[in-house]
Amino acid sequence: MADVTGPISTLPGSRHAPPDGEMCDDHPDRIATHRVQGETDSFGSEMHDMCKECFDRHLEEEREYREEARRGMCDWCKKEATDLRDRRDFEEGMYGRVYRVCGACVKAENERLQEELEESGYYDDWGYD
Repeated sequence: MADVTGPISTLPGSRHAPPDGEMCDDHPDRIATHRVQGETDSFGSEMHDMCKECFDRHLEEEREYREEARRGMCDWCKKEATDLRDRRDFEEGMYGRVYRVCGACVKAENERLQEELEESGYYDDWGYD
């Protein structure tokens, strides 16, 4: 598993091309064909380098886990939810903490941001009424 230090704006689960010649984390005798982003914070992220066999297994495990992973407590409203997803607080920047956020909080934030844009007159400056 490779550690990537420094800011990274993509979220855990993002797929990247492995560096040329990188070997599979689980099979050191095989060339990695896929790289999947793991744990991510403001210090960097873990990257999992996988051969085709490991990547196929990862996809199957991801499908099984996806339903369960959407359940839990929202980091923002602290309520139980069944529709959690990864989200950054844009005010913390593109490299800030990754939160597990429910759909209601995402919707509320989007509505708040839309209201702020409309109140700021930003659209008026560009001819959008």
